[in-house]
Amino acid sequence: MDAADWNHRYDEGVAWSDEPNARFTGIVSDLPPGRALDLACGQGRNAVWLAQQGWTVTAVDFSSSALVRARDLAAARGVDVTWLEADVVRWQPPLVVYDLVAVLYLHLAPAVRVRVLRHAAAALVPGGTLVVLGHDVRNLEEGHGGPDDPSILLTPSAVVRELGAVDVVTAETVARPVAEEGARDALDTLVVVRAPQVSQHTS
Repeated sequence: MDAADWNHRYDEGVAWSDEPNARFTGIVSDLPPGRALDLACGQGRNAVWLAQQGWTVTAVDFSSSALVRARDLAAARGVDVTWLEADVVRWQPPLVVYDLVAVLYLHLAPAVRVRVLRHAAAALVPGGTLVVLGHDVRNLEEGHGGPDDPSILLTPSAVVRELGAVDVVTAETVARPVAEEGARDALDTLVVVRAPQVSQHTS
């Protein structure tokens, strides 16, 4: 879907929780706050949470309606976030700037996704952390909800391959409980990587 489609969904009242993704917060909680980038931030729940933890956050989304909600949430929580209205497929983050980059539930065709992921990795400072989390392809048959187009779903191995030269911390399929009686868990791809440290060797 394009920005107009997402604007329509938000304007018609679709809403997700204002609370951050629990899997994401569990991963990030032990990191010292620094500069963070949230790509395809939606209504801003994860970006706002990061700002509450002391991070300096830039959050990007192409939906103006989502960003209205995000700004309202940040104001309600008393934090500052730099919100950018841009399509992450076309927008390229600055190089070697961020201690943390989040790419959560961004589902794109593989040829486009690899470009976004490579740009995300290139935005990290040495030792910086990139978290990729999204619906796993196994979710179609074994899980609950999510997109029904297998071409835009994730696998841990594909994400690692597309990221290129990074140090892999975690690459796995994880279960996510669904708040619906009798529903199966959703299955997500989780990949956490770190940008290689600059070599300390001198000639």
